[in-house]
Amino acid sequence: MSLLVVGLSHRSAPVSVLERASLNADAQIKLLQDTVAAEPATEAAVLATCNRIELYADVDKFHAGVAELSTLLAQHSGVGLEELTPYLYVHYEDRAVHHLFSVACGLDSMVVGEGQILGQIKDSLARAQDLHSAGRLLNDLFQQALRVGKRAHSETGIDRAGQSLVTFGLEQLTRGGDVQQWARGKKALVIGAGSMSSLAAATLARAGVAEIVVANRTFDRAERLAQILMEGDDTDVAARAVPMESVPAELTRADVTVSCTGATGLVLTAESVAEATEGRTPPSAGPGEDGPSAPGGESGRTAGAQRGGPSGTSLGSEDGCPLELSSVQGTAGFSVLGEAAVAGMAAAELEQHAAWVDKGTVGGAQRAAGGSARPGTAATLDPAADTDAIAALAATVATVGRIPERRRPEPVEEPQRPEPVLFLLDLAMPRDIDAAVHRLAGVRLVDIESLAEASAGAPMAADVDQVRRIVSDEVAAFGAALRAAHITPTVVALRTMAADVVAGEIARLDGRLPGLDDKHRAEITQTVRRVVDKLLHAPTVRVKQLAAEPGGAGYADALRTLFDLDPETVAAVSRAEDSTTEKDRGPA
Repeated sequence: MSLLVVGLSHRSAPVSVLERASLNADAQIKLLQDTVAAEPATEAAVLATCNRIELYADVDKFHAGVAELSTLLAQHSGVGLEELTPYLYVHYEDRAVHHLFSVACGLDSMVVGEGQILGQIKDSLARAQDLHSAGRLLNDLFQQALRVGKRAHSETGIDRAGQSLVTFGLEQLTRGGDVQQWARGKKALVIGAGSMSSLAAATLARAGVAEIVVANRTFDRAERLAQILMEGDDTDVAARAVPMESVPAELTRADVTVSCTGATGLVLTAESVAEATEGRTPPSAGPGEDGPSAPGGESGRTAGAQRGGPSGTSLGSEDGCPLELSSVQGTAGFSVLGEAAVAGMAAAELEQHAAWVDKGTVGGAQRAAGGSARPGTAATLDPAADTDAIAALAATVATVGRIPERRRPEPVEEPQRPEPVLFLLDLAMPRDIDAAVHRLAGVRLVDIESLAEASAGAPMAADVDQVRRIVSDEVAAFGAALRAAHITPTVVALRTMAADVVAGEIARLDGRLPGLDDKHRAEITQTVRRVVDKLLHAPTVRVKQLAAEPGGAGYADALRTLFDLDPETVAAVSRAEDSTTEKDRGPA
């Protein structure tokens, strides 16, 4: 086996790089064609999702294969090889099998345990089969990956470890709230009619939205998806299809929009979203929610009071300050500013003021040190004990011309954003919705980049360990089967040679004993065959067992050498088996 995978994913590359390197359907087809045409590769398959771009190939040389696959990825993605290389990962032979099986189980997904990846692997295999770029190795590998993924979901609770990217995205839109309660009665616009958009539409329908409008460049696909939504037994949603030209108008009516298309440019710009939300009134704040008139959650608090110091004093009066500030122009956020305020001050006075700035009052500082001074009163600390600090402070004053501010930064009150009137979920790669939409008031946008950040610290379920054990067992079994299959043509060629030897010897016997009757001739033939089979049985069974173990690939060569088997005969058996397998192979 010489399986090689070169790729990048949300784990190895920032979303911005993934976005630029994304491959549309035509680019994937051309990449497959160019890969199998390249010298090191005989088979190829591409797994391209919003989270990963991976190129699988059967290669005869590792280093040449890595160089060729990396170059092809760079060429077809449009990202320069030097820029792309730091984000690429490489897996070979058993590690490549382990990687794909882990991907199929959802262990490598942005949302751990999501099952949508199985459909994407199936589509990847179907594309390679249609283009005849998948031979025996990749067909067996991808079909086994699908079986391993289904086993993980049926035998463990991996589904509890995560959800589909759509569900996770909707939860991010609600900021962790109840999706069904949030969705109830809303009007949804779904842009695109592919697998991800269809999943989003179905999820919204089950969540309880009142209406779903589907927009797609191919209107027939939009109509078909709308019809499926209307006919669903578990939902009661009104659905209709519109052409892409109607998106701006539908956006003005929508409460939530999900976009996932194969477009290479933006589908929704910040300007179009701003126009669609202009003049729309946000929903009224419910019980316990902060209204726009209460920025800090306390409607009666003034901005001036918010800017008080750590001890509760106002910067406007600087109560308790040990220095005379009457000649200093007050500046909000600073205690003292200006060279005139510090000219000629003694080191002890500087130290007192520094303590006051740090704690609000010198008394506060003394209490923190175990003293009992009255709040707001000045108390001189021992200069001898703080000589280094006072000297450093005085040097700073001489250099910068002011007393350095040591107070903790005051909390800055940001104006509260109004409640969203439009929720946007962008699941496309590259993005469909302009990232500048994040800055629009009344709009909440969740895209692949924000989903990656939100999922980075997601907890792993206990079932993940069980799935990892399943993956390890399946990788070992697949490797053993593959190595055993590698020696099968040699064993078949050996038995064929033995059968030819038996047939030749029986023919010679007929020439020597022409009067031999059929009964005795058949008995002699059967006896000779039994002898040959018994002699070959133990070695061929044992060589298959040995070949299935790691490092057992050399046993096929040993068998060919020991019995002087013609390599072309062995290759002919392999081609015949591949042809039979191809004919018998059903849909994945």
